[in-house]
Amino acid sequence: MRLDLKPILNFPGKSLDFQFSMDLSDAELNGQYPVGEPVSVEGAVRNSAGALELSMTASTTLDAVCDRCTKPVRVPKEVEFSCLLAEELENGENDEIVLLENGEVDVGELARTAFILEMDAKFLCSEDCKGLCSRCGADLNLGPCGCKKDADPRFAALAKLLESNQ
Repeated sequence: MRLDLKPILNFPGKSLDFQFSMDLSDAELNGQYPVGEPVSVEGAVRNSAGALELSMTASTTLDAVCDRCTKPVRVPKEVEFSCLLAEELENGENDEIVLLENGEVDVGELARTAFILEMDAKFLCSEDCKGLCSRCGADLNLGPCGCKKDADPRFAALAKLLESNQ
């Protein structure tokens, strides 16, 4: 979504609010597509003493799978983003300043990039999720599985000694 800032560009104290929804259902993260619902974006651009300050918040609910136990999980996600906007840079390059194009800025692209960069790399159903047994695949959150625990290989000689004494 392109936002025309010409009405506030040369008017300190003015601001321009914006609100829109965007579809990020095509955003892949570790083989999952967690953004099933539209992302709601709200923000404003303020002209403070000739400096344009953009701030926005993007929020939605993510649908993913727990990385430990594979249960479906719904996670609310909110990302805040802010930057300065300028028509031209005085000192070469600056990653914290976004350049305007003919008095406009693409807030949709800024929101998309900020939201994707802030997505969690791992989803958990709870912080203390125990996951699945690596042998039988049982959900350890429901209780211990019936697998016999492997003996510590450092005690293998002791185990043989105990077996021979019986």
